[in-house]
Amino acid sequence: MSNSRLFTLEDAERTLPLVRGIVADLVKEYPGWRAGVSRYEALTLAARADSGETAEMRAVLDDVNARASRIDGYLKELESIGCVFKGFDAGLVDFPSLRDDQPILLCWRLGEERITHWHPVDGGFEGRQPVDDAILSEVAR
Repeated sequence: MSNSRLFTLEDAERTLPLVRGIVADLVKEYPGWRAGVSRYEALTLAARADSGETAEMRAVLDDVNARASRIDGYLKELESIGCVFKGFDAGLVDFPSLRDDQPILLCWRLGEERITHWHPVDGGFEGRQPVDDAILSEVAR
């Protein structure tokens, strides 16, 4: 875990209102970006090589770039909080923590009210396990 911040369950829960809003924005923005990329690809495939870029192509590309910039900003916000975004489809977010002094990731996804699961660093969503008393409860300040 290259991220230097460790979260207690309480710390991670405290960030959820902000994280929830950022992830909602990411999940909302991503399909428009993907659709724009697909549209631009279709336009470039249909264009003649000698005709150059059309006004429509430039407009679609401008929209794609604007959406990419917003997505990048959201990802940087999550990074500055100390959590890791793991998926546009489900809105997954991991928070580095410890369980019995071993590195783990507290796992949350958009739509969940609280953080109720964790998984090993080398595991994923499929390996989620319920939070228990062995999760880090205090961080030296």
